[in-house]
Amino acid sequence: MESVTAIIVTSAGIVALAEIGDKTMLLALLLAVRFRKPVQVIAGIFAATLANHALAAWAGTVLAGSLAGPGFQIAVAIGFLCMAVWTLIPDKLDVVPKATGNQAFVATAMAFFVVEIGDKTQVATIALGARFQDVLAVTIGTTLGMMAANVPAVLLGERVVNLVPLKWVRRGAALLFALLGAALLFRVLQGQR
Repeated sequence: MESVTAIIVTSAGIVALAEIGDKTMLLALLLAVRFRKPVQVIAGIFAATLANHALAAWAGTVLAGSLAGPGFQIAVAIGFLCMAVWTLIPDKLDVVPKATGNQAFVATAMAFFVVEIGDKTQVATIALGARFQDVLAVTIGTTLGMMAANVPAVLLGERVVNLVPLKWVRRGAALLFALLGAALLFRVLQGQR
């Protein structure tokens, strides 16, 4: 069993990498440019991510508890491998928030929560919850990962996307997902012998 620190660090790293170039990062950039209220936008991202990822981590642990066994572990491993492929596909922003000035926090929190539903990072959080069976540690880690990716996007605005080529970040995140999936699959198959 992994330590709480290892779960937090792993969850943060996976989500931070998966978030770079993701539609919610594009949303963070849009909100930062539109509202020019970075504190409110960052607070909105934090609140939405905390709520969304707590629910996702909890769902993952419930699913894993209900479906315990090698078959479910193989499904989680395959889920990580699918996330590796999905991470390589660039996202486009679908939702444009409508709000002004003082509504930056509420608009950000609502937009982020909705856009995060079914997103790569939410699916990854469900898988991490299923894998680690620790709602609090996974939620802390994935929320830290989201903040690590999005706070610079908010503070630096459009300049952040020019710092690192997104295709290399996506490839790194895909490799990390693939390694996690392969390691879990290997461990389950070794236990079958």
